[in-house]
Amino acid sequence: MAAMKAREVRIFQPVRTAMQQGRGRSGTWVLEFVAETPKQRDPLMGWSGSDDTQSQVRIQFSSLDDAVAYADKEGYRYQVHQPRERRIRPKNYADNFKYAKIR
Repeated sequence: MAAMKAREVRIFQPVRTAMQQGRGRSGTWVLEFVAETPKQRDPLMGWSGSDDTQSQVRIQFSSLDDAVAYADKEGYRYQVHQPRERRIRPKNYADNFKYAKIR
């Protein structure tokens, strides 16, 4: 039996969508398979598709350690993408009404 090539996965924290305001459910980590074959255009309908069904799989974990442990257990090569640090700019409500405000 031929040895199977280890699949490559990426582990990341998903960003919130434009429709979300708060930071709820922002602590989850996602393990996603990297596509092995490029998508091809269907000649009849023009849709793009691939025969690699694992690239559609996304597994959610509650912590980074759980996701890394799962990837190690299954023998996947993984790449961890750390989230960017959130930058909070202090704002003052009174600045909206300043006389010297540039419009």
